[in-house]
Amino acid sequence: MKLYYANQFVLPLPDGHRFPMEKYSRLKEALIDSGFFDNDDFQVPPAATDVQIARAHDDDYLNRVTRGDLTAAEMRQIGFPWSPQMVERSRRSSGATIEAARASLVAGCAVNLAGGTHHAHATYGSGFCVFNDAAIAARAMQAEEGVGQVLVIDCDVHQGDGTATILNGDDSIFTFSIHGARNFPFCKASSDLDIELPDETGDEDYLAALGSGLDEAFKRCRPELVIYLAGADPYVGDRLGRLALSKDGLLRRDQMVLGECVSRRTPVAIAMAGGYANEIDDTVAIHAATVILARQIYG
Repeated sequence: MKLYYANQFVLPLPDGHRFPMEKYSRLKEALIDSGFFDNDDFQVPPAATDVQIARAHDDDYLNRVTRGDLTAAEMRQIGFPWSPQMVERSRRSSGATIEAARASLVAGCAVNLAGGTHHAHATYGSGFCVFNDAAIAARAMQAEEGVGQVLVIDCDVHQGDGTATILNGDDSIFTFSIHGARNFPFCKASSDLDIELPDETGDEDYLAALGSGLDEAFKRCRPELVIYLAGADPYVGDRLGRLALSKDGLLRRDQMVLGECVSRRTPVAIAMAGGYANEIDDTVAIHAATVILARQIYG
């Protein structure tokens, strides 16, 4: 199982900045320490090309991101300052999901150890998201590998509003988001299937809702590829989450999603998405558990 890792393309961020870049390097260390992986398992992804990005994003937006011509207000909405490294990392993160999707078509599963940038819209970025890797990868696989219908399963605690708006009206890509009702974004978009959960939702209620959602999603589409956003932020200790899942509950969530993919013989590309626990070790442990589970299932 291939892992795509782009943390070497580090963003220069001001001291005290909130975006948790450290979790990515810590995740790689945790996976190596687990004994399930070694350095040879980590692949450097290529950068997504203009052609690949433009299947999901407006040309003017792409060009202004690349040149550094976004306004101060647009950069505030994204959440970190522009730099050439920001552009390169954003391209590489999307490239990682593309390559994970491509590898999954052969091996059944592959992982982007970042990604899940689901708040990026066609014409603007938002919420630490510049380019929408799930939308870009889904359309890349359709255009480049002849994949038919794609299912995006978004289990980040925040709704995948950018994914929903980019793919609105595209029957070839089904979007399913299960998220906190009172969390960001506060003005929700419309996915093909949305499940909104109240604050403090715990393991059993969450898993029951997810099970129903997966049943409905697979009834309404026949995917040849799944892209799974396995956010760590539904965790009870996440400072931006508002839900109350335990680590065991999140692992059961992953088992449920990957089990559906296995039973239906549907390839799955996994992206890490969000995770902002009060203790960074908790976020790293949750992400690592997702990746280790995938290795145990797919080899």
